[in-house]
Amino acid sequence: MANYIEAIKHRTSIRTFDKEPIQEEHLNQLKEFMKDVPNPFNIPVSFVLLDAKEHKLSSPVLAGENCYIAGKITKQPNAEVAYGYSFEKLVLFAQSLGLGTVWIGGTMKRELFEAAAEVKDGEIMPCVTPIGYPAKKRGVKEVMMRKGVGADSRYDAKQLFFDGAWDQPLALDDEMAEIFELVRWAPSAVNKQPWRIVVKDGRCHFYEKKDKGYDKEDTGDLQKIDLGIALSHFVLGLEEKGKKVEITIDDPQITIPEGVDYIASVAIV
Repeated sequence: MANYIEAIKHRTSIRTFDKEPIQEEHLNQLKEFMKDVPNPFNIPVSFVLLDAKEHKLSSPVLAGENCYIAGKITKQPNAEVAYGYSFEKLVLFAQSLGLGTVWIGGTMKRELFEAAAEVKDGEIMPCVTPIGYPAKKRGVKEVMMRKGVGADSRYDAKQLFFDGAWDQPLALDDEMAEIFELVRWAPSAVNKQPWRIVVKDGRCHFYEKKDKGYDKEDTGDLQKIDLGIALSHFVLGLEEKGKKVEITIDDPQITIPEGVDYIASVAIV
């Protein structure tokens, strides 16, 4: 059983790997976990391990990787959020095994990965991750890329989490502050951090602050995947602390800016 809070706190994106194959014990644990990675939307996500050499797979932002995981999902409402939730849960499990990952949504030859993963009509394969043991030292390319997207920085909590109304900063007790911090440090495409949470009447309402260029036919809305990642951090953190949660899709009709989509609500029950 993964310790998700510790995995969230310690995981960083890995783009430079040590070229060693994954140990059989870890590979078997990974394969078993991948069989069923549930999400609150009850939409199945299918994961496939892909040998990089066999399928001639690579990415210009990576070095030393031998293996990838691709995730596929059927197109339907809430698919991207469900996808992000399940895939991040798998990523965190990999972290607990000492395996490195990084979300890849664009810097790859998509047609090769989709063919290798046998993506069918009606399915999308928004992202993949390389998976393996991190190299002892990051490559120059990785260091420059992390610097370029500000990978080690995040928005202040007051810009992300609101009390009752949009742009009213949220004050938190110590326990909930830790949970919201798990959300704040979630990974996102180009570190855009599109999640916003409004706490009202005992419920935490998740929203997507949309940026142009992230919603495409072959990937779906990548920023909704980011929302799934953020939601997973929130829920897994609460559950690990012994809380029971209820996740609903019931728009509270809070006044929000243009370019913002309601996603889902979480209550501690």
